[in-house]
Amino acid sequence: MTLSLTINGTRHDIASDPDTPLVYVLRDELKLKGTKLGCGLEQCGACAVMVDGKVVLSCVSPVEVFDGQEITTIEGIADTEIGQRVQQAFIEETAAQCGYCTSGLVVAATALLSDTPAPDSAATKEALTPHLCRCGSHPRVLRAIERACAS
Repeated sequence: MTLSLTINGTRHDIASDPDTPLVYVLRDELKLKGTKLGCGLEQCGACAVMVDGKVVLSCVSPVEVFDGQEITTIEGIADTEIGQRVQQAFIEETAAQCGYCTSGLVVAATALLSDTPAPDSAATKEALTPHLCRCGSHPRVLRAIERACAS
């Protein structure tokens, strides 16, 4: 069975087992290593991608669910003005420590600001709820999102 995925604007015909989680197809078959596999249980957010503009955790969902949908990974985030602002704000606020969770956080922040250009603190925290950062950079992440909104 061949699946058709559009990832970062490029169509890919995927021959993987349809039950393979999307994160494995991205990392192993397409060599897009920015999306991380953390917990493997959709509890940490490191595997976040955007699917048709909405954040989706990709470590459990089978690739067949995404057939025909538009997927944006961290590698494609900078293709948008909002994604560029978010990435720059993360850099300026040093909103990463070890960096493992950062791609998922940047994807979530980009999706948030694409949907809600000026979210309040509660909306921002809600959007980041599925994302864990063991290094404790959450205050810097929040400042980065505020900076991205202001720029």
